[in-house]
Amino acid sequence: MFKAGDFLRAPRPPSWARTTLTTLAYVAGWAVVAVPVGAHAFLTDTRDTVIASHDATISPAADGYATLDLGAFLPNLRYPAGVRIGVSIDLGKTNVANYDALVHRYAVIASRPEGEIRKVRGLLTDMAIEGALEGAAVGLLGPVVWLLMGRQRRRQLVSRLSWRTTAIGVALVVVVASAIVFEPWNNPAEPSAVDADVEASWQPIAALVPETDIPAEAQPLQVQTGLVTSSTKSLIQSAFDTYRTSIEFYRTAADNAPDLSGDLRQPGADETVAILVSDRHDNVGMDLVVRSIADTAGATVLLDAGDDTSTGGPWEAFSLDSLAEAFQDDEKYAVTGNHDEGPFVSEYLDNLGFTVLTGTSVDGVDGIRLLGDADPRSSGLGSWRTAVVTTLSERGTELADAACASNDAGERISTLLVHDAALGRESLHRGCVDLVLAGHLHVQVGPKQVTGANGLVGATYTNGTTGGAAYAFALGSKLRRDATATLVTYRNGTPVGLQAVTIQTTGNFVVEAYTPLPTDTN
Repeated sequence: MFKAGDFLRAPRPPSWARTTLTTLAYVAGWAVVAVPVGAHAFLTDTRDTVIASHDATISPAADGYATLDLGAFLPNLRYPAGVRIGVSIDLGKTNVANYDALVHRYAVIASRPEGEIRKVRGLLTDMAIEGALEGAAVGLLGPVVWLLMGRQRRRQLVSRLSWRTTAIGVALVVVVASAIVFEPWNNPAEPSAVDADVEASWQPIAALVPETDIPAEAQPLQVQTGLVTSSTKSLIQSAFDTYRTSIEFYRTAADNAPDLSGDLRQPGADETVAILVSDRHDNVGMDLVVRSIADTAGATVLLDAGDDTSTGGPWEAFSLDSLAEAFQDDEKYAVTGNHDEGPFVSEYLDNLGFTVLTGTSVDGVDGIRLLGDADPRSSGLGSWRTAVVTTLSERGTELADAACASNDAGERISTLLVHDAALGRESLHRGCVDLVLAGHLHVQVGPKQVTGANGLVGATYTNGTTGGAAYAFALGSKLRRDATATLVTYRNGTPVGLQAVTIQTTGNFVVEAYTPLPTDTN
């Protein structure tokens, strides 16, 4: 019988062929283990995160759908992923006490889903990379052990093997690797019948509520009908009413923003434009509008003066995800407001790529030197404010000391970014900053010129609420009050002008005239 060892005694092929064959053999030995192990590691991995205001667990799926498990009392949803790999998202606890409010929130978030989609894709990518690395590492064990045996020992082992034994061994490895991936022991006795029943339970949303006008982008959505009741259908109809209203209002506004190009001042060759937002209070719909305004005005920097959330809770991560997605390619600077209570918002923004200002000066893009810090107060959904670390006055003094030290060192602060303009009052009075930018009041104030004790001139400006917020809440299908974002023009790092843009509750724009700042030497 011809044995595998006879191959080793055959005439030796040329060195290049020998090297190629050896390399291919090692690669094949690595791949036959690495691929199934990596695939299994990926498909069985999970991540805990926050999605759509819920604690959530996500895991890869091989069905090509993004599937939402909404719990015991709402039907599951799924949407075609457009690729073979899908994702399963199991939603856990949230802070809403009734289903009407919860479904309304879903509809508003769904009208601006890009931030949540980006997060899920990022987590799936991380899992895929980890799975691939795990598979690659495990796959290397066989080739490494084979190499460590040495040439003589390998000859001894191979010479004892027949081709039949070798083929059986290879087949066994393939079968075991396939079993690891597909886990046939976990399949039901009659998988085809069960799968057919499960698949039949999914219905297109338009078939479930035929009397509801479903927007084109939502037509592929499917609902698992096992838990659908007349009350559930009413909730779904209400959700789509909210969704459609939100889509129409904010997307129309975003589409109309380029028409403002004749009214918005365009930057010169030596100028940089930033767009200032504040007091968004979870209104993700406005992010698309602000992005469109920024593009029309040539803005490439985002300045966030805080209160992106209403309570600072992890359930509001969707708001931060949305803002980060809208300005993902821009420089982003932020401070937290009194409603961004606790460490979550600042840490999350930092992870999203924002430069979160914490009392130390930062050399920003194009020579813009910034300073800022969090509002020291804490608020809930009401209008109260409680100092939790230090007083507003003390924090203002700390910022003034830092600004003046930088000024004395020849590194003047061009922008002091704070949530409440009161935090920048002392810095201006001591003449140590060019411009204080703030929010908090939900009303536009300024710009107001201030001459410091050292004779240097600065200005203070308060932006209105970018989220159109009434008190601390702005999430909804339309604006509760007028919303404002402000364009800030810098020349060689120095702020030289402001231009506010307001979108009214009617959807109309009001563009204010460009206002030069006292620091504009031209």
